[in-house]
Amino acid sequence: MSLASTLSEYICAAFSGLYVHTFEPDEALREIGELCRERNWRLAGWDLDRGLSLGATVGAASAAGSSADPLAAIRALSGLATSEGASLLVLRNFHRFLGSAEVIQALEHQLAQGKVHRTFVVILAPVIQLPVELERLFVVVPHELPDRSQLQAIATAIANQDELPDGAELDQVLDAAAGLTRYEAEGAFSLSLVRHGRLEPSTLWELKTQSLLKSGLLSLHRGSEVFAQLGGLDSLKAFCLRSLRSSNRQRPRVKPKGILLLGLPGSGKSAFCKALGNETGRPTLVLDVGALMGSLVGQSEQRTRQALQIVDAMAPCILMIDEVEKALSGIGSSGQSDSGVSARMFGSLLSWLNDHTSDVFVVCTANDVARLPPEFTRAERFDGLFFLDLPSSDQKRQIWEQYASQFELGLEQRLPADELWTGAEIRACCRLSALLDVPLLQAAQQVVPVAVTAAEAVERLRTWANGRCLSADRAGLYSRAPGSTGRRRVQRDASAN
Repeated sequence: MSLASTLSEYICAAFSGLYVHTFEPDEALREIGELCRERNWRLAGWDLDRGLSLGATVGAASAAGSSADPLAAIRALSGLATSEGASLLVLRNFHRFLGSAEVIQALEHQLAQGKVHRTFVVILAPVIQLPVELERLFVVVPHELPDRSQLQAIATAIANQDELPDGAELDQVLDAAAGLTRYEAEGAFSLSLVRHGRLEPSTLWELKTQSLLKSGLLSLHRGSEVFAQLGGLDSLKAFCLRSLRSSNRQRPRVKPKGILLLGLPGSGKSAFCKALGNETGRPTLVLDVGALMGSLVGQSEQRTRQALQIVDAMAPCILMIDEVEKALSGIGSSGQSDSGVSARMFGSLLSWLNDHTSDVFVVCTANDVARLPPEFTRAERFDGLFFLDLPSSDQKRQIWEQYASQFELGLEQRLPADELWTGAEIRACCRLSALLDVPLLQAAQQVVPVAVTAAEAVERLRTWANGRCLSADRAGLYSRAPGSTGRRRVQRDASAN
């Protein structure tokens, strides 16, 4: 429903206080102006720079003698009342003045009188900041960002026919523009035309990356990782590709939710997340839960909601939450340690995971299942819980070849014993061999695998995953090999470990 339609309903129902949450005040003001002309309602506007303006001059320079005083603007609304229809006063960026006791009192009086005189206060602001006294007197109306049809209309208005892509290329451009305001989309389309002579999604992603950096809540990963660089994980790769590539094409109403990856440190969980976006043509957003924590009361919860709103606006995308168990480890003692802030943030995240309808595929990684709350892994929050074990012998051979090629090493030399090595440890050995200019066997003396240094923790994790998680390497549940303990005697020669 459009902003004008929503406001019309609330005004007809005599809601005298309307708080429009918008990042596009000029566009919102244009829609409100068209609504007032259509309904023959009176319209006045105020901002700190221009003061009070009436009718068709709303948003233009104020008339001589008009006041920049916010109290005077509120009191002037009574003089606009008419018996023939509604009268609206639009206050732009007025959240800056809602900390004043005088302004709060004047608004309370005006909103009470508005029920009788059909005068309405409309606040336009990019954030929702209502004092306690006014919370029950205002209704919050969201001003939605432009949808795909509106973005396509903007692109068509800016670009010539030969500069517009078609088919799948146009879909990629519109996907890249999702989440931008009309002003940002116009600028991004224009910049793309200047750079490339046509609309290209790369320019739009560059500007969206800047928007994410300004928020400080999310980052956009734009690496070049692909599945071919990851040895093994065949079942996990097939599951994600099938979910993401077929859902929109076959059943548009059935959206994949995401996966939870449990595994040993260095088993490729984070690398898989980063490669998944490139394989499916989706951007990979990285959410740092620690960055959501704020120093002010209510700031952490507000940042969490804002981050999830940004994620929804960026759809379709991949959302990566790395080492999620560390972010959620303080939930149990939240009431005693941080006044329940962590618990409320966790509740917001759980609700969003369960209820969001946007095309966001969530990938969470974890190293320690014991620190995850049980409600986090229940059905309908994730499509699957996968366990990433130590790579098999064939997979390790692929990993050795990959990193030997990357670091320009020859595989004709003898390889160290890698029974308990992860892919990250193989990479570390190859990198150290190239860095120190020594054979792989000598570089291996600097590498002690996590399956040795944390053997007990690794054993607990593999035992827990047995029969409970899906295998990342082959279809079906993860099952440990009979008689496998994951332990062996550590030898004095580090190269044999």
